[in-house]
Formats: sequence, C-alpha cells, structure tokens
Amino acid sequence: MRNCIRTLAFATLTLGLALAPAARADQLATIRTKGELVCGVLGTDEPNSFVDPKTRTIIGYEVDLCRAVAAKIGVKPVIKQLAVAARIPELQQGRVDLLAAALTHTREREAIVDFSLTTFVTGQRVLVRRDSGITHLAQLAGKRVVTVRGGTQEPNIRRAVPTVEVVTFETGPQALVALQQRKAVGFVNDEVSLLDAYAKLGPAQQQFFLLPESISTEALALGLRKNEPAFKRAVDDTLRELERTGEAERLFMQWYGPQTRLKYDKRHFRIESDKLPP
Repeated sequence: MRNCIRTLAFATLTLGLALAPAARADQLATIRTKGELVCGVLGTDEPNSFVDPKTRTIIGYEVDLCRAVAAKIGVKPVIKQLAVAARIPELQQGRVDLLAAALTHTREREAIVDFSLTTFVTGQRVLVRRDSGITHLAQLAGKRVVTVRGGTQEPNIRRAVPTVEVVTFETGPQALVALQQRKAVGFVNDEVSLLDAYAKLGPAQQQFFLLPESISTEALALGLRKNEPAFKRAVDDTLRELERTGEAERLFMQWYGPQTRLKYDKRHFRIESDKLPP
C-alpha cells in the first residue's frame, strides 16, 4: 500500500512539473543573446525623434538615450518607428524592447508599463489661430481642437475644458495641418512639440498664438515591459551615468539649447528619479 502511495505521489509531482509553465526568460539576457536593442520611437516628434533630411535616418534626444542604453548593454541599437497609439501594444507584444517615444509617466500606465528615471519634464499647452479671438483656455469651451491620438493630450484637455470637442490624428504634423486648414481653432500638444512646430511656421507665425496656460505637467520617461528588474536596472544605471558625467546636460543642450529652434537656455530638471510627484 505504501509503495502504491509513493508511486502515486511521484506521478502527481512529475505531472505537475510537466504542466507547470516555463519561467519567462530574463529580457536583458535575451537582448544580449540576440545582440540588439529594439527601441520604439515616434520619428515625427522633433527634437526627440525625427527623420534627418540629409541621411533619412531617425535622430534626436530620445534616440541618443536609446543608443546610450544599447552601448551600456553592449549590443546594437535598432530604431523602429511607431505611431503614438501603438507604443504600449508594441512593447507588450515584444516587438520592441524599449520605448523612447515621448511617453508620459502616469499612475494609470504604471499598471501596464514600467518606467525608467524621468528623462524630460514638459507641459501641455494649446496653439490657437489668432483670428479665433481665443486668448485663454476657458474660451475653448464648445470649440473644436485637434491633437495626437493615443497620448495624454486628449484626456488632459477634456479635464481642463469639459465641453471642448476633440478630433485626433495619428501624428502631430497631421494635427498641425488640420489647424492650418481651419478644421479646428486649436492644437493641443506637449509644449516642446508646439514650440518646435511654431518655429517652423516662419512668416505664418503671426497667424497663431500659444495660450499662456498649461493644462498639465508631463514627466517623460523610457518605457519597459513590466517585471523586468535586470533590464530596468541596466536602463536606469545608464541614465544615472549620463547625469553623473554631464552627458545628459550635453545631450539636452545639443537638442534643445540656444543654438536650436527651441532656444532653451538651461535645463530645469535632473535625471534622478522614477517617481511621480505626490
């Protein structure tokens, strides 16, 4: 009888082990094995990531952060262009390893994505047509604005102006064209992107006005799949090293400094925390 019990117990244990799901491979080890780090970027968000007209390659501030992470790990960076709405699905499905795509760190997203240390801090504002007569945010009530699909811009403008009508587009440039074509009175986007778009307008700048109020403060970060502690540690260690050596400051000035269209004279944040303000 005892032998039968032992036999049954052994068979049950063996069957349990056979049916148990295989442990998920460590992402950092997988990246090193395949020899490349696939970074998802927007490619339409100058100066974070955009197509260089001379080389036709995607360059920018966030692209350089991705390249720094790849160098730290010891693999080749691969840059993959994504739509705003496709960022998190592409990450979750394993088609990209890291998001460097103007990704706002929010408490809601923490449930599905892990975030690196904050890499940029900006606000969201509204660019309006000057002939609309709108000079303050509250005047957008009942009016139509355009923005980018899948970002935090739409919920933020709806929170700030509950009766606003919002039409979304795949990219910021598409939304700007809609504003120029009078399909809306305003264009909602991150402040940096709006300043860059405004600078590109040239003489047409006089037709537009940037509302003074911000509708939010946005902490941007690199996005990672959940529960990959070794990979997150490698990413954060890379960012800390960039900050410690002064390379983070140099990169900021290269892409945002006085010699650029954005003409920032200083950086108002440090790369040091992955926590949101209380």
